[in-house]
Amino acid sequence: MSGRESGSPYAPHTDAETEAMLDAVGVADVEALFDIPDSVRFDDDFGIDAKSEQEAVTETRKRLRRNDDLTEFLGRGHYEHYVPSLVDHLAQRSEFLTSYTQYQPEVTQGFLQALFEYQSMLVELTGLGVANCSMYDEATALAEAALLAKRVRAADGDRVLVPEYVRDGHVSVLQNYTKGAEVVVERYGTDAGNVDTDAFADAIDDDVVMVYAENPTTTGAVEEHLDAVGDLADKHDALFCLGSDPVALSLLQRPVDVGADVVVGDASVLGLPTSYGMGLGVFACREDFLRQVPGRLVGASEDSAPPEGARGGGGEAAETGGNRTYTLTLQTREQHIRKERATSNICTNQAWVALRAAIHAASLGSEGLVNLAERMVELPRDLAADLDAITGVRAPVHDRHHFREFLAHTDQPAPAIASDLEADGFAVHAVGDHRLQVCVTDANEHAADRLVAAFEEVTH
Repeated sequence: MSGRESGSPYAPHTDAETEAMLDAVGVADVEALFDIPDSVRFDDDFGIDAKSEQEAVTETRKRLRRNDDLTEFLGRGHYEHYVPSLVDHLAQRSEFLTSYTQYQPEVTQGFLQALFEYQSMLVELTGLGVANCSMYDEATALAEAALLAKRVRAADGDRVLVPEYVRDGHVSVLQNYTKGAEVVVERYGTDAGNVDTDAFADAIDDDVVMVYAENPTTTGAVEEHLDAVGDLADKHDALFCLGSDPVALSLLQRPVDVGADVVVGDASVLGLPTSYGMGLGVFACREDFLRQVPGRLVGASEDSAPPEGARGGGGEAAETGGNRTYTLTLQTREQHIRKERATSNICTNQAWVALRAAIHAASLGSEGLVNLAERMVELPRDLAADLDAITGVRAPVHDRHHFREFLAHTDQPAPAIASDLEADGFAVHAVGDHRLQVCVTDANEHAADRLVAAFEEVTH
């Protein structure tokens, strides 16, 4: 169904209609309407043959069968925790699965309340005054924090400092996102899995608008120098942005207590299985920056109607009461305010994913969330000890507390070890010539003993 002769829902213009439009604007062909550089122009054929539905389904199943069925111990930004079935049951109720995008005026009170609860959870965990109702993912949240720092910092400056342990993918997004604002992203040194405070002190000056650190770090180490980072950032009037996630924050130091001005991270550790791409960007900051927050905020208020039960009855309740209501309070993008005053043009948020995270967190409660976080310290500690007992393996590489994951040194080449483990049905990251990264959570702990046995087999 090409649509060229009769049109279709997806390509509605026929050849005759296209020809008439080109004649009307006075150009020879569609190509003349675009100015696409040769370096990015695609002039080839896609080479995709037309297939029937049955043929397409058969081909798709054939390709999916090529995927390996591995038990994953991957981590490095993608984490899976057991998601209670009530999350699916509640999140898939029809009132939450609406065709309306959940950030426009049509959003329901129930959905707004869920987003308000999500924001409230982040405010409580971070100690900061404001949290928005989600962003794309951690990397874009980090980039928005850099743009915020560039706007609010009193003195001039354009440098953003990022530790060496941050994933290259995040740094790449940060560089691309902030290029137009002329922000310069630089790395500063790390030592034994944490910030090297001497290297950081040498790197920072009054030209720095924001410094970034993580807790836990990309390799799972608990960062022990956050106070020093916060103090030096404050001394140079730079914003301190901390990366973390809701599960870790329920146990580790509160960001506000170490001087953090902004917290970013990924909240998809709650409510979602491992998604390898789909995230839930966390963005929280001090209340001073309320009108600089990208994305959207949900606020609570009261409407002008009398409370349920008081309607028609008059009396004191009708005069003093109102129904608790929720509304999109602040949206600082150009669709809603003047373009020159917009702080960010980020459009879509992750409302439904935030809803799932809020349901998951509420089902755990504060005590359950802390218990889960404590397991994320115990599990990697125990697994590292078991691996360390194997000849030719040393784990963890850094003598620190770890959260969910850790680095393990292997005397044999790490890529070969990872390949052999894959042949045995396990997936781990090789992050250097002799280093593997191993992540263990409540979702894969049942296979930890088998992973240890596989390590013993492939290293001997």
